[in-house]
Amino acid sequence: MSLTIGLTGRAETTVVQENTAAAVGSGLLPVFATPMMVALMENAAVNALIGHLDEGEGSVGTHMDISHDSATPIGLKVWAKAQLTAVDGRALTFSVTAYDEAGPIGKGVHQRFIIQNEKFMGKALKKKEG
Repeated sequence: MSLTIGLTGRAETTVVQENTAAAVGSGLLPVFATPMMVALMENAAVNALIGHLDEGEGSVGTHMDISHDSATPIGLKVWAKAQLTAVDGRALTFSVTAYDEAGPIGKGVHQRFIIQNEKFMGKALKKKEG
């Protein structure tokens, strides 16, 4: 694992009917949905880690504290940037910001945890044996 403070990642999409608040049930209007912004921010953090984790490792989101400050209509491009701000063992903290073509639309802090993929999935699948 070669994680250094300052690593950055980016993710982007275009607002379409399928990622609006009306479509995902987080509101009634045809604007970029907050849950989709959260997913975009998480994706940016995941992208920051590409090539920096050991074989068989991955990461999972554990906490998100964000604000969604500006609505984005269908047709505009949106993107998120994530910057690694702290590493505490396997716990990672990112500063995340989302933008559309008019400027910032949301910001906050996202935490992830480094996991061993096989062990994690084994534990998750045990729930089905219940």
